[in-house]
Amino acid sequence: MNIYLMSAAAMCGITTFIHCYFGGKTIAAPLLRASDIHDVPKYTNYFCWHLVSAMLAVMTLSFAWAAVSPAAVEAAVVAELLAITFTFWGIGLILWKKQSFKDMPQWVLFGAISLAGAMGLAV
Repeated sequence: MNIYLMSAAAMCGITTFIHCYFGGKTIAAPLLRASDIHDVPKYTNYFCWHLVSAMLAVMTLSFAWAAVSPAAVEAAVVAELLAITFTFWGIGLILWKKQSFKDMPQWVLFGAISLAGAMGLAV
């Protein structure tokens, strides 16, 4: 078993839980309660919320599959590319929109996942 890819899977699983449970309470639920947002953009954002939930779950499974089956390395490569992309997009969005790194910590989670994934793909 590739311990680094399994670590990436574990971190991705934790990120999935944080996104669904805590983010659902603090971001998705208030979005749905907002009465000053038209239904189309509101539910489009909610749809995208669930796309991210699904993507995180698939990334978790991809890293885990590759950790136990070296023949599935391509699954880990795709998950790794997503993690790297999300790390840099998170940092870029914070800088572009002048947000706080403290208030938008997603990049840290994806950065840790991408580091573990890179180590796993390198061995």
